[in-house]
Amino acid sequence: MKNFFRKAAFGIGPNEKIPSDPLNWATSQITDKIPEFSWKGKYILSEKEMRKTYWREYRYKEDYVFRKKYKKDPEGFEKARKQLEKDTGKRFWPNNEICIRHTEAARSNSPVLAKLWFFWANHFTISDTQMLRYFSNGPYQREFIRANMNQSFEKMAVDATLAWPMIMHLDNKDNVGPKSISARHEWRKKEKRPATINENHARELMELHTISPKAGYTQKDVVELAKIMTGWRMSWTRKADHSHDVKFDPEHHEPGKKYVLGKEYKKGRKSIRLVIKDLVNHPSCREFIATKLCRYLITDHPTKQMIAPIIKAWEQSDGHLPEVHKAAIKVAFEYNDKYKKFQNPENWWLQTINMSGATYSYPIPEKKMDRFKLGVLVSDDIQEPNWMLEDLGYHPYRSQQPNGYSDFSSDWMSTELIIRRLLYAKKAFHRYNSEDQVDQYIHEKIVHNNFDNADKILKILSKAKSNEEKHMILFNLPEVLRA
Repeated sequence: MKNFFRKAAFGIGPNEKIPSDPLNWATSQITDKIPEFSWKGKYILSEKEMRKTYWREYRYKEDYVFRKKYKKDPEGFEKARKQLEKDTGKRFWPNNEICIRHTEAARSNSPVLAKLWFFWANHFTISDTQMLRYFSNGPYQREFIRANMNQSFEKMAVDATLAWPMIMHLDNKDNVGPKSISARHEWRKKEKRPATINENHARELMELHTISPKAGYTQKDVVELAKIMTGWRMSWTRKADHSHDVKFDPEHHEPGKKYVLGKEYKKGRKSIRLVIKDLVNHPSCREFIATKLCRYLITDHPTKQMIAPIIKAWEQSDGHLPEVHKAAIKVAFEYNDKYKKFQNPENWWLQTINMSGATYSYPIPEKKMDRFKLGVLVSDDIQEPNWMLEDLGYHPYRSQQPNGYSDFSSDWMSTELIIRRLLYAKKAFHRYNSEDQVDQYIHEKIVHNNFDNADKILKILSKAKSNEEKHMILFNLPEVLRA
């Protein structure tokens, strides 16, 4: 049963008291109130502040000021660009956001909530485009995903869909009705830029975020949904680029009635919320999300028996996420002994930290991050979490595809990725666990707190020649890689 602490969260530390009621321990962390961040650093900036200050400054100066000023001076351009990176904190912000994120897993009183937060952030992912990974992805995951985990799935879906980073990421800013007022503007003829429907955002909203292809929607449904989404954009000026707030612009909206999955929607700003309401209440949406939750927590191939209680909780609560989450955790608890899930690299890494009691040094302490001043080079030790996640193949702000990172075990079991886990387990022992070298019984404590088959694992570790070797072996045993 001790494995459940790793399945639902990130394991139990060597000096932590083992909860007597694991299920209650987990579900009590899921409430209608989202706790304040455990991270107490001063750099917790809003998505809007990051966008209108640092993203805007970087885009404007690089694209319009420096490219003109240094048109014939590539060396001068590169020098100015590197200083701009320092001035805007381009290399600092992602690492700071990782500290905020990982503190919830390693130091907070609600690691179960953190693990579910990571699930939703990956579900409504923002990929590695438009420099969003540097300035926007972290704040977006905080403000539009985590902040909505005590709301309905409908509320989260609406907020994520209309969030500035998502509009940028999925190109809805370029989605203009061919029969709209904007389509008739003279400048479009002069610049040869006709108003066209951009299907990208609409397609992902249906395929990846709500009903999935299993619902049987057609290409026509995608086009009609895209028409509904026309007009949701931000205004553009050269100095501000696309950094203005997202608003509904009726001049860009396609007039007339639209039909999605056989239902009629009238023109106007209300139509997007009405269609999302219908999508999230579609039976395929409930099944899709329930399946993904089980695949994340339990097994690559969830059964109907697994997903049924989650669907039931969804139906009874009208998609109230705390109830959906509790149901998913209860299912994970019931199937804990029978199924073990191979952990993605980030969750695995946080287990090595939490289980070994290294939370005193990881994430980077707030005082150290607070000492950083914009305008200077970001030190290697501050950038280390960023590089580490990239090496492990799972940077939460750098997903390359709109469907996020895979939850299938086979995608994380390559020889190269396993070797990297071995190397990082070794590095973690020396970098974050220096106290462990004094405590000769640290690994025995880890095993007894987190595994029911402690004797079997300890027998394997007994063959190791050093604590370093024990650390590498322990965190790469099949029993640890799978939770």
